[in-house]
Amino acid sequence: MLIFMIGNLVAGFSRTIIQLIVFRGVAGAGGGGIISMAQIVISDVVSLRERGKYQGIIGGTVALGFAIGPVIGGALSQKASWRWCFWIDIPVSFVAMCVVIFMLPLKPVQGNVRSKLLAVDYIGAILTLAGCTLVILPLIWGGVTFPWKSAVVLAPLLSGFLVIVIFCLWEWKLAQLPIVPMYIFKHLTVTGVYITMFINGYAFYSSLYYLPLFFQVGLGYSPLRGGIFLIPLLVSQMVSSWTAGVLVSRTGRYRTIIYTGFAVWAIASGCLSTINVHSSKVVLVIFMLLAGVGAGLTLQTTTVAAQASVSRQDMSVVTAFRNFVRLLGGTLTLAISSTLINNSLTTSMKDLSLPEPIISKVIADPSSITSPSSIGIPASSAAYILNHGFTKGFRLVFILNAALAAVATVASVFMIKHKELTRGDEEALRKANVRENIAEKSESQAVPHDDDAEMGLRDPNSSPK
Repeated sequence: MLIFMIGNLVAGFSRTIIQLIVFRGVAGAGGGGIISMAQIVISDVVSLRERGKYQGIIGGTVALGFAIGPVIGGALSQKASWRWCFWIDIPVSFVAMCVVIFMLPLKPVQGNVRSKLLAVDYIGAILTLAGCTLVILPLIWGGVTFPWKSAVVLAPLLSGFLVIVIFCLWEWKLAQLPIVPMYIFKHLTVTGVYITMFINGYAFYSSLYYLPLFFQVGLGYSPLRGGIFLIPLLVSQMVSSWTAGVLVSRTGRYRTIIYTGFAVWAIASGCLSTINVHSSKVVLVIFMLLAGVGAGLTLQTTTVAAQASVSRQDMSVVTAFRNFVRLLGGTLTLAISSTLINNSLTTSMKDLSLPEPIISKVIADPSSITSPSSIGIPASSAAYILNHGFTKGFRLVFILNAALAAVATVASVFMIKHKELTRGDEEALRKANVRENIAEKSESQAVPHDDDAEMGLRDPNSSPK
């Protein structure tokens, strides 16, 4: 959390886009483990049966953050400066860090810290970063900055896939403490969870980013109003995530909730692909509510499914990789969706034989078509670009989301198996913790204090230790 705070602090002082990217990377390195650690802590202190309720609370809290974040960010961007979008995280994070320090019980971990740090799979981490970067960048460039068939696109893309293969081989054969132990994929449910969570991240983050963009470009909303209009999706996600967690805790069943959620999400994404600038706002809100329900039902229930399928010692790595896969889907969706919309915009503007400088301006800022005079085109051309360029690309984004959500529905039905939410090792762990607490109390009582002699509890003739 400290690294997250430092990253946001220096990001707010960025002078160039390169600085902003680097410092946001620092913040991401710190923030990336926060959600995983929260889930891991819950898995350590709460029984598997009760875990769904608390995971649902986490999901609801995350959704609440997503709901108020765009609104606050939009207000800060309009009324103050975009820099405050980073700096506002610092006091909030400081309060959270104090809560962790003073309220979270600290249980010392046995072993040498230096040896544990040396055992970390740094090579695996570097291969992961390199592979993801080499795949994502050409997906952003393809068809927009460079032709798909150019070496600038194909070379890093193929190199990225090669690095991913090398990463898998390293984790399988050579890593002493692998980031991703390959044997976890022997569990069909775990593999199914990873497939569905990749799709969850892909569909959710594309909605989170491109719905507000549609509100700004298609409906002419300000960033603040666009963030407010996204609230129905996030509130329904928050409520459904908490509800799903309570249902799992009370019934012990999660499979039905997961595939029902993805089925609802597939329908909602298909409906969202039909909207245009003339669509009713009420209909749009209903579609977003459905999408939020789908996202909420599938967000934390998959964590319970994955944790129920592996031994306690593997829960941490399974949970962390589940979150990584979801964020990877979210990262890829921004690259792929951006390419779909930008290619559609480029095609529509080339149909109008617009000059390259104008095409570049619109690609860099699609909302510029809401004020045609500012980019030197007539209103009729702007309307054509909006309807045949941006809206068409937006439609493709959500058609792809619907198709992927349908795939996730099928995967969850056939791959995610039901496991009873009871563990044979939980009772043994509870008894071990009780014995450990008793031993610690006995040791503390056995050690005499300096004031024992004054209280008559120590022989005054005995020498202190």
